[in-house]
Amino acid sequence: MITEVTSVEDKILVTRSSMPDMDEYMDEIRSIWDLRWLTNMGPKHEEFKKELTKYLGVDNVELLVNGHLALEMTMQAMGLKGDVITTPFTFVSTTHAIVRCGLNPVFCDIDPWDYTINADKLESVLTRDTCAVMPVHVYGNICNIEAIDDFAKKHGLKVIYDAAHTFGETYKGKGIGSFGDASCFSFHATKVFHTIEGGCVCYRDDSLKDALYAVKDFGFNDPEDAGYIGGNAKMNEFCAAMGLCNLRHVDDDIAKRRVVYERYNERLDGIKGIGLNDPQADVKSNYAYYPVVFDPGIFGADRDTVLEKLNENGIMARRYFYPATNAMSCYKGMFDPDETPVAKMMSERVLTLPIYPDLDTVTVDRICDVIIGLSKE
Repeated sequence: MITEVTSVEDKILVTRSSMPDMDEYMDEIRSIWDLRWLTNMGPKHEEFKKELTKYLGVDNVELLVNGHLALEMTMQAMGLKGDVITTPFTFVSTTHAIVRCGLNPVFCDIDPWDYTINADKLESVLTRDTCAVMPVHVYGNICNIEAIDDFAKKHGLKVIYDAAHTFGETYKGKGIGSFGDASCFSFHATKVFHTIEGGCVCYRDDSLKDALYAVKDFGFNDPEDAGYIGGNAKMNEFCAAMGLCNLRHVDDDIAKRRVVYERYNERLDGIKGIGLNDPQADVKSNYAYYPVVFDPGIFGADRDTVLEKLNENGIMARRYFYPATNAMSCYKGMFDPDETPVAKMMSERVLTLPIYPDLDTVTVDRICDVIIGLSKE
């Protein structure tokens, strides 16, 4: 039975932050009161950095205040200049980071099956000023890593992955952060793993260490002299403490997300006009998002009609990503969204449904009932 919901308390949000037990967090932060070391790479920061490096299976990690500045600081530390090939089917942070670093985004269309950058089209958007590729792992789907790596090596380009959606994933047994020259993660409160606010960059080249460490701390590489022109992107002790707590539980949370993901599949698979997110070979998924793509001519209703009906029933799905970043108002006249037709089409058809560890299957069924009720079948 589908009932209209008017109470805020009854709304089902698209995501819900995982939280440790309050006593666990209080125990974790107790020493902060004793030391009064609140930021500037204190004991919790260093402990979290060490544990995160082990969990992600990478050689080097630098913690930052959020995932967006992880992108910016990485490009700055690399000293990039020129064009950066990227995807318009991403959260706008990816494009903003490139532009804010004084670089020029060059958009490559996406693969319609996994929504990541179409590696077969990279050569067609290469320019003489291309310095890097910034692919985005989308909804937990990973990019065509081998093809991107071959392309970058052929043309002497850096590869910086926006890995905000793939925390905890592995590809062929290797941590997803170990690919490319760098991979940037977001630890925002809405993510699979969070530190309230935060992020990190995993990087391959040890020579990047000093530059990354400096640019996140006003450029200082000794107590008094700034060797770089830097900003302030340091993670504080309280966020690091939250990270230590949540890291203990993230695998359990991912297992719970899988239950939700599989229940959606049971209910929605096979419905005409609905495209679901197929699992990728060799990928250990984190079930970060549950995207559904609606073909209005076949399904019987367009994406926005489905969203409106879900909202009427207190279900806060999200048009994610919409619009594509090359169609955002702030970039009007700078880019042509029609040059990336697959990304444009996907942005107009995709809806991400609620998914989080404590979402029960009864609620998943309620969500599916609303959607199925709009189908032609």
